[in-house]
Amino acid sequence: MFNGIIFKQGLVKKITKRKNGINLFLKSNLKVKKKDIGISISCDGVCLTLISIKNNLMEFYLSNETIKRSKFKNIIVGNYVNLELPLKYGKNISGHLCQGHVDSTAKVFSIKKIDKSYLFDFTLKQKEKTNLVEKASISINGISLTISKKTKKGFQTWIIPHTLKLTNFSELKKNDLVNIEIDILSKYVKKYLNEK
Repeated sequence: MFNGIIFKQGLVKKITKRKNGINLFLKSNLKVKKKDIGISISCDGVCLTLISIKNNLMEFYLSNETIKRSKFKNIIVGNYVNLELPLKYGKNISGHLCQGHVDSTAKVFSIKKIDKSYLFDFTLKQKEKTNLVEKASISINGISLTISKKTKKGFQTWIIPHTLKLTNFSELKKNDLVNIEIDILSKYVKKYLNEK
């Protein structure tokens, strides 16, 4: 479990292709040690298991299923990835509960600077769009954000300068893919009501 509050990023240093996935190597000053091997870390909102660490270079394995469902199908050396350690009992939850189970990807449709903040407009597959609730939480690249408005093609969200500075949103441009995890409450309530 995560809460979508990002303070650290990792730089993609190496990608090793395998028959059924990839090994992803990220350089970061995230506080992890060899004793932490096996923990889950949110990488752009995807819950991945740390399989090795040496000189701040973290290694993760991604299966083809994870690659297919996420923006990691387009990952290249030099990209930055938002990182979050799992929640600890008693830690403040400033965002919302995120599982790290990405539902889909969305595409950046437009970015507008308005005063000091940025309005991001995303397009989303119709199937996922039905789960959106205006003013509800959503995880985008692992960041806990609020859906400010549903649109015909997807949704909009506001990004404040602080969030832009600490995350890879500063790197985003039109047509880039982002990982999306719909708020679990809205998904589960809809599923429950549909089954009644």
